[in-house]
Amino acid sequence: MNFIMSIFCAWTGICAEPEACRTVSHLGADYSVCSYQTADVMVRTHRVDENDRPYRRLSRLERSLTEPPLMLMNGGMYQDDLTAVGLYVENGVKQQHLSTKDGWGNFHLLPNGVFWGKGGKVHVTETGAYQRINPAPDFATQSGPMLVIEGKLHPRFIPGSDSLKIRNGVGVSADGSTVHFAMSHGRVNFHDFGTLFRDELEAPNALFLDGTVSEMRAQGLNRGSSWRYLGPMISVTKRP
Repeated sequence: MNFIMSIFCAWTGICAEPEACRTVSHLGADYSVCSYQTADVMVRTHRVDENDRPYRRLSRLERSLTEPPLMLMNGGMYQDDLTAVGLYVENGVKQQHLSTKDGWGNFHLLPNGVFWGKGGKVHVTETGAYQRINPAPDFATQSGPMLVIEGKLHPRFIPGSDSLKIRNGVGVSADGSTVHFAMSHGRVNFHDFGTLFRDELEAPNALFLDGTVSEMRAQGLNRGSSWRYLGPMISVTKRP
């Protein structure tokens, strides 16, 4: 909302709602960002349909939902059989346990973290902290690395790194009232992606969801390709 609109809003009480999805430019790269007030939406995870078959594609998940989603996005790293690499909870049912082990690849670029929700509130929490809290979430998906941890970038991110990929992730505002989903238009490094959440979106905690296979569908927006099957997925719908 620009300055004039802000004054008009304060004076009249008539305030235009900002577009949920928009393009944000940051450090020479463009990102699709969809932001939602958590009190107004439901966030859920999805992996298989009622016949226990993996959705594989966002378009198939979209067709299965009873109402048009506000947004769909791939929701974390997965094995060859499309099961989650780390913690995965759907509709309160834990399908995969929390992973605290070392390993190779982005998931194990520690610290990693969990995107989760309970009772209508959503969180991004570093894995060790999540383990100490030990909630019983309505949904959860573990991925890695953490992009921002309590306002600080992941300690292993390198400014100017030449590790460039299309990336997507999620962050939550300090008061938990807003959740931000973002996907780069082109290839970016972890450092720049992290600063998008920290500096532009003001999310003190943010989590990398995946790269290369990233896909995002929203009203008026369809980014990424369906060249590869997806495992865990995230939906955002209007709260009844």
